[in-house]
Amino acid sequence: MARMFPDTPQGILPSAVFQTFRFLKTLPDDWLVWHHLAPWQKDAPDFLILNVERQALLVKVSGATTAEARPVAQILLLQDNRQPLGEAETGVLQAYEKSLQSVPPLQGVQFPLVIVFPNIPAHPLAGSRANNALVWLGKESLQSDSASAWNGLFRDPPLSAGMLEALRAHFTPEVVVPPALTIRGALPNTEQANPAPGSKDSSRHLQAGLAGFLLDYDQEAALKTDLDLNDDGLSLSKDFRLSVVNGVAGSGKTLILLYRLRMLHALYPGKRFLVLTHNRPLIRDMEARFHRLTGILPAEVTWNTFNGWCYSQWPPSPRWSNPLGEKPRREMIHTVWMEFFQSLPRDRRETPDDVPPAYAHSASITENMLRSEIDWFKDQVFTTPTEYLSVERRGRGFRLSQAQRQRMLQAIQRYQQILQQRQQMDWGDVPRRIWEFAQAGQIRLPEYDAILVDEAQFFAPLWFEIVRRLVKPRSGHLFIAADPTQGFLGRGTSWKSFGLEVRGHLQQLQRSYRTTREILSFATLFYRQRVASDQTDEDILTADLADMPFGAFPEILPLGSPQDEIARVANEVVAFARQGLPLKHLLVLHVNWEGVEALITALNRKLGKDKACNPKDQYPGDYVRVTTLNAGTGLESPIVFLVGLNQLFEEEQSLRLSDEEREALILDNTRKVYMAATRAGQRLVLTYVGEVPPVLRELLHGRLH
Repeated sequence: MARMFPDTPQGILPSAVFQTFRFLKTLPDDWLVWHHLAPWQKDAPDFLILNVERQALLVKVSGATTAEARPVAQILLLQDNRQPLGEAETGVLQAYEKSLQSVPPLQGVQFPLVIVFPNIPAHPLAGSRANNALVWLGKESLQSDSASAWNGLFRDPPLSAGMLEALRAHFTPEVVVPPALTIRGALPNTEQANPAPGSKDSSRHLQAGLAGFLLDYDQEAALKTDLDLNDDGLSLSKDFRLSVVNGVAGSGKTLILLYRLRMLHALYPGKRFLVLTHNRPLIRDMEARFHRLTGILPAEVTWNTFNGWCYSQWPPSPRWSNPLGEKPRREMIHTVWMEFFQSLPRDRRETPDDVPPAYAHSASITENMLRSEIDWFKDQVFTTPTEYLSVERRGRGFRLSQAQRQRMLQAIQRYQQILQQRQQMDWGDVPRRIWEFAQAGQIRLPEYDAILVDEAQFFAPLWFEIVRRLVKPRSGHLFIAADPTQGFLGRGTSWKSFGLEVRGHLQQLQRSYRTTREILSFATLFYRQRVASDQTDEDILTADLADMPFGAFPEILPLGSPQDEIARVANEVVAFARQGLPLKHLLVLHVNWEGVEALITALNRKLGKDKACNPKDQYPGDYVRVTTLNAGTGLESPIVFLVGLNQLFEEEQSLRLSDEEREALILDNTRKVYMAATRAGQRLVLTYVGEVPPVLRELLHGRLH
């Protein structure tokens, strides 16, 4: 069976084209067949076929019937005004072949041009031909034993790799990626071209050198799988169509989502689309990239974070109350923890008969565990205390006895009571309130023809439950892009547990195009050395390192204090900027928001007002992006600084952590570092205050500055 792009017919095709599509799929396994889809490219062949020898055919399908197969002489004699059979198809193919001659690698290449008539036998076609330069095939050519006859149509010479790319770019313009949408660049493959950050020679790693490139075959397959949004399409047994793309960092998941949106919007004008992700920097970056790709921001497309979308649906009553900030929320949780889980004074411990029963199960519950449980509780779909006490806790990172669950539930209820007394809410309440409003009929959830979710591994079960309700029944489509090394996918949680059956709808992307072999190897080894193979059911998706570009090794800067760290990073960024590097090519990720604010202040003092900004507060532009690790997911940049790492390692050593909690924290922190490191396309610089941990010393041996 030939590999088809797309794998199944999209939309309602003319019968003749559909018949041809079905036959071409039966061609040999090592053949590739493209069905022309680009709606903005009119008058093109219907199919491009490539055999194993890299020889190509261009095919146009005619819907003519036997009654129209009248010899040309009869048409002239009877002064019939109808266009001669095959004339229109001939004109399309010859004009297309002429356009290929303007493409430098294809100049002088003669492609076999074929017209297929699925409704007409070969015999009547013979007397109807007005042009012998093309091959005409009748309905017999679509029979199961016709593959050898098709193979005889190809001509030498085979296409070179450059010719094939040029032909693909011309026939499938929807897979061409312009330089503005990628951070790929040429790096010198020499050991001496690896200077310290900020040195006078480091600019040699920063040459733009970006040229348009094509989605690879796996990416193209993910782009074109199930694009049908017709209301009268196939009768579906399930609620909606589903497509899931799992991919390693830098495999082009976001790019595929944007290209898919462009294709759907062009194929189905007037349909409604919703693009969702979990953080503001990413959704703004995606919206800006789509505008650069298409030149438009259609009114039919809504861009938002999930919580931002919830805010847009908030009813007039009750009034919206800005969710609690992180600092007051921590203080409130601390108060609740003190009330329910603080250890007893020594004099009370010496009289165990006098100890309240509640304390018997509270000694091992830490403040961090309570905070985590509150967040997890609000992210779930269950609504009653009974459901919480019996729900599966797989992937939580720590166990709770039934008595501890009871006590934890009381603490969560107390926390919620305090919020209500103060007429406040936290961010976890926002989706749950929207869910409750919809259930009570206070709001009516809108419907979308297609919803596209990026970084879906960070979406909570309740979020997905809401998203499912937004997809137009039966004809709607949900497209999900995710990295299984992050979020819930790395904690043994499955798509099925969210009510999403992905079997037969999942595409895996294992080639990274964003970064270099050195950076990806560092991130992968860091992950594997810190996470035991039996600690998580879902291991890291293995990246295919074949043909990845070589580049500069990641480097680490040991520093004496947090103040020195801020100053050094600011100086390094300024040094890059003075070498002419666009500020937008620099991304700084700090572990916490206090560090982000300090870095922005330091950089603006050196570079000028608003030359450094938090991308969650600003649309993409030529400024240094500085944000937290958590907000950096989905972003990318040629050069990335990872700052404040010592805080993650120190947090893991806290004596207040239980063993299970420490293990879960190490796993979460490892994923954060993996994510942050793989944001970098060409250079990765890490900083560390204090003595560098052994794991980093070993991985970056000889790269300390």
